[in-house]
Amino acid sequence: MSKALKLDESVFELVTRHLEVVEIMVELGFRDIAKPGMLQTAGRLMTLSKGMKLKKIELETVRLAFQQHGFEIIE
Repeated sequence: MSKALKLDESVFELVTRHLEVVEIMVELGFRDIAKPGMLQTAGRLMTLSKGMKLKKIELETVRLAFQQHGFEIIE
């Protein structure tokens, strides 16, 4: 069974439920999320959707990366 992630949930919420999300996001280019304190501050405001726009990463790229780790992206 896959684990569902919503694009409009804060990164903090996603990581709180699934710690491995940090590693996947770093692989995708969201390197700042691994910095100490970033998850507690910006992570509470930033969503996966906002981050993709900011980093200019296509939804399909994000979807595939998360699928490889057993996640499903819900829009």
